[in-house]
Amino acid sequence: MSGRIALVVLASLVPFVQLRVDAALGRLRAQDDALYLWSGQQVRRLVPGLEGLAADIYWLRTVQYFGGQRAFASRRNFDLLKPLIEITVTLDPRMEIAYRYGAVFLAEPEPAGAGKPREAIALLERGVEALPANWRLRQDLGFFHFLFLNDAKQASRILLEASEIEGAPAWLENLAADVLAKGGLRETARSIWRRILEQSDGQMKHNAQVQLLMLDALDEAERLTQLVEGFTRRAGRRPASLEELVREGWLRHPPVDAANVPFEFDAPSGTVRISRRSSLWRPLH
Repeated sequence: MSGRIALVVLASLVPFVQLRVDAALGRLRAQDDALYLWSGQQVRRLVPGLEGLAADIYWLRTVQYFGGQRAFASRRNFDLLKPLIEITVTLDPRMEIAYRYGAVFLAEPEPAGAGKPREAIALLERGVEALPANWRLRQDLGFFHFLFLNDAKQASRILLEASEIEGAPAWLENLAADVLAKGGLRETARSIWRRILEQSDGQMKHNAQVQLLMLDALDEAERLTQLVEGFTRRAGRRPASLEELVREGWLRHPPVDAANVPFEFDAPSGTVRISRRSSLWRPLH
């Protein structure tokens, strides 16, 4: 019964904390530059003793802001992500979800995310420092070094550190060796995204699914480019379009990616690419 009473009391404090913060900062708006003037330490002083609840409120605002930009903004702007996340983890340095999901929001390439992998890695490093016994945060830090900075050596070192933490799965050590041996290979990236897919839910799970579909689309684009090269060798010229490969029997139907968007064909170079109109398109670093 005491636990239920405590829950009711805490729930009743949420509106108070929300009003206290809003009175000082105003309602959250994507264009509200005033938020840049506020730090987590300043917000802590507004709600002494209620930092955990304030952190929950700010994390909710962060998720709403990120989702609103992705779903409704005609011109996406993720400039407030970093300050919102910074306030959240300052209020509650042990909020694992803010480090892990916040890093995904920051690292995802534009236009789907903020396109700031180094800031995402700095956030995960902060999480590792705050929660040194959390192997998942250290695992994510290693993943991000590999996936977004293409730094196989550093990624492998961090994954080995994660594997030594109590409770870490045995496969982390093998993955560390695989990353070092195959740094930069697409199959290694696919293996990492599959691990994220298996471990995650919500936005992280969705992001992993999209990344795996993108890797499949990149493989298909390479296969189609090889078909173009084969046609060129046999016909003595490049095809005018991918539709010509269909007419000549090299393909059964016009090729599309998993988002049902046709692949782009650059006739002068003979290269097939994922279309910029596709939700699977990402800039290649």
